[in-house]
Amino acid sequence: MNTFIEKYVNPLTDFGFKKLFGSEPNKELLIDFLNQILPERHRIRDLQYAKNEHLGAVESERRAIFDLYCRGESGERFIVEIQKAKQNYFKDRSVYYSSFPIQEQAKKREWNYRQEPVYTVGILDFVFDDHKDEEEFLHVIELKNQRCDVFYDKLKFIYIELPKFKKTQAELETHFDKWLYVLRHLSELQDRPRELQERIFKKLFQAAEIAKFSQVEREAYEESVKYYRDIHNVVESSKAEGMEEGFQKGLDQKSVEIARRMKRNNEPVDKIMRYTGLSAEEIDGIEPDR
Repeated sequence: MNTFIEKYVNPLTDFGFKKLFGSEPNKELLIDFLNQILPERHRIRDLQYAKNEHLGAVESERRAIFDLYCRGESGERFIVEIQKAKQNYFKDRSVYYSSFPIQEQAKKREWNYRQEPVYTVGILDFVFDDHKDEEEFLHVIELKNQRCDVFYDKLKFIYIELPKFKKTQAELETHFDKWLYVLRHLSELQDRPRELQERIFKKLFQAAEIAKFSQVEREAYEESVKYYRDIHNVVESSKAEGMEEGFQKGLDQKSVEIARRMKRNNEPVDKIMRYTGLSAEEIDGIEPDR
């Protein structure tokens, strides 16, 4: 097994994200982060984790597996996901996923169609092609009418393009800035910076210490890091060469290799889609690595 040189877990890996934000002892971290991007009327005091796998209305329909799915104490639903690579029809997928927490609110008997708010939060390790020339990295999408007035305020899509966040430690001003800095740079740090001395970040750094992991956790994290680095390295090296055609070819080839390895490890199709950007049909046609 390879030796880790990082002191703290990478929160953009599947294991790291769920370790920090997806466990009951650490749900305070998720609440604090979400409250930085939610409207004041929907700020969370407490939440409960819910089942992250959802099936269609009939068995033959496609299923959805969220990174995290939780409910606020007032009934709000939250889908929270890390997206590591660009994926065809990513926005379509987000809308499709949001339909599951909407449908699950239907009552079997009398029901007046009243819904609790549904939020999809996407932490993106890439930049939208149609926003790549903009500096703005936080996108809040709502249903609006032709005058841009909010028509329906119970369905929101919130996306954060992390690569656009460039602030240094000395430039951190808001609590939200500090969260984005942690998401981008946690695994590069050796100590907790003086700008991150709040109690919530003390808790996060304690939970993120790799030295405290069990052997099973270390092995799971290492495998998760491999998937993350495979995708990240091919993207960065191809960008540096400035070869768009070569970039796409290299990314596709690496995505297939990663999909093979993940299929060998019996990872769910939806998780493979998130890591590789491949479609379910493409993944189905790939033979698992032996």
